[in-house]
This record gives sequence, structure tokens and C-alpha cells, in this order.
Amino acid sequence: MATGTRYAGKVVVVTGGGRGIGAGIVRAFVQNGAQVVICDKDDPGVQAPSLSLPAESRGRALEQALAGTLFILCDVTREEDVRTLISETVRCFGRLDCVVNNAGYHPPPQWPEETSAQGFRQLLELNLLGTYTVTKLALPHLRKSQGNVINISSLVGAIGQVQAVPYVATKGAVTAMTKALALDESQYGVRVNCISPGNIWTPLWEELTASTPDPTATVQEGTLAQPLGRMGQPADVGAAAVFLASEANFCTGIELLVSGGAELGYGRKAIPDTPVELPTIPS
Repeated sequence: MATGTRYAGKVVVVTGGGRGIGAGIVRAFVQNGAQVVICDKDDPGVQAPSLSLPAESRGRALEQALAGTLFILCDVTREEDVRTLISETVRCFGRLDCVVNNAGYHPPPQWPEETSAQGFRQLLELNLLGTYTVTKLALPHLRKSQGNVINISSLVGAIGQVQAVPYVATKGAVTAMTKALALDESQYGVRVNCISPGNIWTPLWEELTASTPDPTATVQEGTLAQPLGRMGQPADVGAAAVFLASEANFCTGIELLVSGGAELGYGRKAIPDTPVELPTIPS
């Protein structure tokens, strides 16, 4: 049931909307009066228990739980799937006001020599080209409504991350593409912004934690990375998305960090086993 009217009467598509950050974004828009199309697909190889249900089962459950939503099974790397997603949205609701490009994947930690060109290409197809395809096909409708695009990037696209070269590269590209699209679409009154989350407690974080030798220490490390002393929740990203869509009318081409301040200040940055050279302390 909607609890606000900040985006009442608007229609939103959220890719990767069946779980984690995507589900938080869906709920936030519904709570603010929007009708939301949930797009999702199965993720081969993802082992988190809360992701064990097929994408359609997760999406249908969310559709039943939230009035004003519609689930459409869609692989954003398949252009025909995306064409169907956009056309069905407009057919069912008559308009399109906002697209949230959240579909993406973060592979397990890998050193550069452990990565492959094929794996990199597949990640580019999902994290970057999927965002491009959804946006391109949605633009004719967004121009009519003078709507907006919100791309979900990542804090690490700006600050880097150990053992994540392909992922960081794709997210840095999403942020850069956001700025270029904002310039092109300004003539039509379409705003394009991105949100870069930091540590958000999601099923993928649960999976990472469970795979480490000391899950408690892993959670503590992730928590203490934020000056605010906590990890974010999917609802925090959802609130930021609703703000950008409904109220940030003079914002386009921006990167909104939803990170709890993780990028601030100094910290221990050297990787273990890195040769360390200490300055000589005068006696």
C-alpha cells in the first residue's frame, strides 16, 4: 500500500528488481505512489540461499505482495527481451516516466591473471551494455513524459577495489555513460543520473560473508568501513532513487554516493604482503 504521493501517477521500470537493492528500489517507489514494472532474470552461479528461487518465483512473489506492480521476466543482455519489456510497460500502463538500471553482477574476488577476456565481455554485456540497451529503447517514451533515467553504478567505480578489475571497469563506465547521456538528453528535458552504493547489506553480501573463513570478522570489516558505523540497507538506495526521480529536478549527470562516507578519510590500504617502506624517525 502506498504511504506517500511523491511519485504518484508515474510509471517506473526497475531492472534486477526481484531482490537486494532492486527490491528496495521497487518498494520505495511503490510506497510513494508509483506503478512499477519489475524486471529480473536468473543468475547462473549465484549461490546465496535467498537467491535460490528462480527469478520468476521471486518476481511473482514481489508482484503479489506489492499492489501496482507487474513482473516481466527479462534478460537485459537480449535486445528482444528489452523491447518486450518496454512495449509491455507502455501497453499496460500507458506511459513510462523513469527507468532504474539496476541489473548487474559482482563476480567473486579475482586477481587480474585469474580473469579472462570472455568473462570480462560477459560482465560488460550485463553491467554496461544492458544499461545502454534498456535506456536506448526507453528514451522515446521518456522524452514524451520528460522523465528520467537512474543508473545504479558503484562506489568502487570511483575509488577502485582489490581483486575486481572487470567489475570496477564496468561500473566506472556506467558513471561516465551517465554524464554523456545527460548531455544528449537535456534537449528533451530528460534527466540522467546515477547512484553509486557502497557497502549495502544484500543477499550477495551474505554469500560473500558465508564464503570467508571468519564470517563475523568479514561483517565487522564491512561495517567499520563506514564512518556512520553501519552498512547500508536496500531501502537507503531506494530512498535516494525516489529523491532523484521526484524532487531533484535541477540535477542531471550527477553521481549520488550512497556509501555512509566509506570514501572519506585515511585507512589501511596496502594489500597484505606488499613491501612496506617506513620513513626514518629522527632520534
